[in-house]
Amino acid sequence: MTEKYRVNYKQYLKAENAFGKVAVLYGGTSAEREISLKSGAAVERGLRAMGIAATAYDIRENAIEQILSLEFDRAFIALHGAGGEDGKIQAVLDLMGKPYTGSRHTASAIAMDKLKTKQIWLSEGLSTPRYHVVKNDSDMQAIITSLGGTVFVKPVREGSSIGMCTADSASALVKAFEYANGFDHLVLAEQKITGAEFSVAILNGQALEPVELETDNDFYDYDAKYQSNNTRYKCPSSLSVEQLAEIKALAVRAFDSIGCEGWGRVDVMQDECGAFYLLEVNTVPGMTDHSLVPMAAKAEGIDFSRLVTEILTLTLD
Repeated sequence: MTEKYRVNYKQYLKAENAFGKVAVLYGGTSAEREISLKSGAAVERGLRAMGIAATAYDIRENAIEQILSLEFDRAFIALHGAGGEDGKIQAVLDLMGKPYTGSRHTASAIAMDKLKTKQIWLSEGLSTPRYHVVKNDSDMQAIITSLGGTVFVKPVREGSSIGMCTADSASALVKAFEYANGFDHLVLAEQKITGAEFSVAILNGQALEPVELETDNDFYDYDAKYQSNNTRYKCPSSLSVEQLAEIKALAVRAFDSIGCEGWGRVDVMQDECGAFYLLEVNTVPGMTDHSLVPMAAKAEGIDFSRLVTEILTLTLD
């Protein structure tokens, strides 16, 4: 394992009951439920393979009652999307005094909100695509024109590209807005950056090897992320040494600027001139067989069981 990412988890594995009972919280009620079920199951298997007493719990509508009824010492959060990645579960665990993986409730809530995240990045001088908030009475043609003719339309508080599509005309923007609006009342139209797409995993304050993404779809959508076998991943990427240092530094600054901790993933576009643009932060990234954080960790010599144990060990601080 690369030294700079190492948490000395082995001492905890040797110490009897160091982690205690671990609750892997997964499932949930968001649009990302199916992915969360896969992530949580994989995390449970990975922790158990290391001899950790982990049990997965499918968190449903009565989340608070469920969690209060459980007997556990710490939680590994594998809930994606609203109700799990947005700070609510984190706040409940804080009130219970239970340690948990990942970012605290405030940073989780900010990262889930693409608009607030962009506003913070811009205030910090970090590059991100230009955007407009789209409303029912917006001048759709003006938005299309001001953002360069083609835009990505996104629900502000969704993940996994759910509710997202492109638009290149006023009429197409109306349809895209209505679609995204079905997932969130706040909708963004974002400048389309044409070029390469990268995902940078963050572990214990350090950026791992970026994963370069290539898809035959219009963009790296839900199908390309979780269903297609034609999506291509380059890890190591095709970036030069200088570009590699730049994107890693940018990802860490983006992660830190909104107060994120522990582990996560920062998505970045590179335009045709080589400039990088921040897209979003994921505070509870997917951990499925198609997922990017395990892929990046593997390139650093960290297998899946060691990765999830590293993440869990950070809850002992």
